Amino acid sequence: MRTTVQDVMTAQVVSVNSRTPFKDIAEALITHGVSAVPVVHESNYVLGVVSEADLLCKEEFREQYYGDAYQPPLRARLRHLMAQEGGGLRRKAVGDTAAELMTSPAITVSPRSSTVTAARLMNKHGVKRLIVAEDGYLEGIVSRGDLLKTFVRADSDIAREIREEVLEGSLRMESSGIAVHVDRGVVTLNGWMDRRSETMLATRMAHRVSGVVDIIDKLIWRYDDSKRAVDSFSSSS
Repeated sequence: MRTTVQDVMTAQVVSVNSRTPFKDIAEALITHGVSAVPVVHESNYVLGVVSEADLLCKEEFREQYYGDAYQPPLRARLRHLMAQEGGGLRRKAVGDTAAELMTSPAITVSPRSSTVTAARLMNKHGVKRLIVAEDGYLEGIVSRGDLLKTFVRADSDIAREIREEVLEGSLRMESSGIAVHVDRGVVTLNGWMDRRSETMLATRMAHRVSGVVDIIDKLIWRYDDSKRAVDSFSSSS
């Protein structure tokens, strides 16, 4: 039911080592149409990541480090002032190899993590892609575009999974009394259930199915046990 990072990631990854020169890194980014490459040890252990932004530090601070009549944009100068104490941008601006240019440690995600976890990491760190690593070793790359793949499943596949794996499988319910209609990822649930708590659980679990955009809950219950379920949980915790 849960889509994991390894289900959507790109396994064939362009990488560089710590000694790769600046120009070779730039050519790799352009040739393969990517915005960042992982920096790995010979054993494929992830050391860091070099992005387009890391390489552009050299251009942003050309005037200061190379004496050209060039004035970096205000945003670049502010970044430099904020990084003076740590020297991070200074190091990148004069760097010539991946080891000097990379951001380390790299932001990574496990291949077994859910796509939701990956999306939250991207949002938290403001990045467009994550290195996929297991115990520090490179497994692949997952991008925002990869995560969107979960929303292009056929409506019939989504409906089948909700009936067979959610209702009949996890909840052990008879799905014949529940109508599952899916239109462009929006799921409508119609029918009767004995308890309100069952309808709440069915709706919540259906929402976790990969490809579901939204749930329209039209389920009706015979017995409202929702308050009892809440009270029982509160007293046991």
